[in-house]
Amino acid sequence: MKKILVVFLCLPLFAGAQKLIGGKNILKWNLAGLAARNYSFTYERSFLNRFSLSLNYRTMAKGSLPFQSWFESAIDSDDILFNEFQIGNTAWTPEARVYIGLGKMKGFYVSPYYRFASFDLYMPVSYTNGVGSKNKAVFEGTVKSSSPGLMIGWQFQLLTKLVLDFQIVGGHWGKSSGEIVYKSPTPLSTLEQDGLRKALNNIDAGPFTFNSTVNSSGAVIYPTGWAGIRGLNLGVGLRF
Repeated sequence: MKKILVVFLCLPLFAGAQKLIGGKNILKWNLAGLAARNYSFTYERSFLNRFSLSLNYRTMAKGSLPFQSWFESAIDSDDILFNEFQIGNTAWTPEARVYIGLGKMKGFYVSPYYRFASFDLYMPVSYTNGVGSKNKAVFEGTVKSSSPGLMIGWQFQLLTKLVLDFQIVGGHWGKSSGEIVYKSPTPLSTLEQDGLRKALNNIDAGPFTFNSTVNSSGAVIYPTGWAGIRGLNLGVGLRF
């Protein structure tokens, strides 16, 4: 990974050393994702004067929840312990771009895309145990999602080979699958099961939908729907 970072940090030097302008290919490193521990790379290739195809790969090491305040506002729950929540993910995103106005792989664009993602989750949930105090159930598991979306942005051609890709805003909505499991170390009483069931039923996950089951062994969350936002991302690239 360190070698890859060195290569992209040297892109301006490579660009200044080139004399030929243009090229049908662009390799980009998306910088804004670093704020959320994301390492994101995109390969784009032009096929027509105003049309290109690209493939993006993103990975984020498991850790604390980025943009926690957004998740707290999007998911209405007093029982999810967001301060202890952990997430990691990888995603592949093929997309098509239609450039409007300036020509081949530059200027304003509209981009339909499809995202395939996998999320590794650690989700603590607080619930009433039936005798006036709280217990904590830690759910762990993997969620896979697939969701079509649409994005708009502007790509700038700088110097001879240097490209800046400003992704303005985008969003996707689709389906998800998997299991997020809590295994209780001791059998849950009927009151504990009722408290945990109530905590899960009271979660208003907004764009994320799920079903759940609870029994004496623990509980399982089954995700069904998924949504995400893309935007305010800046990519720096080498055109060749």
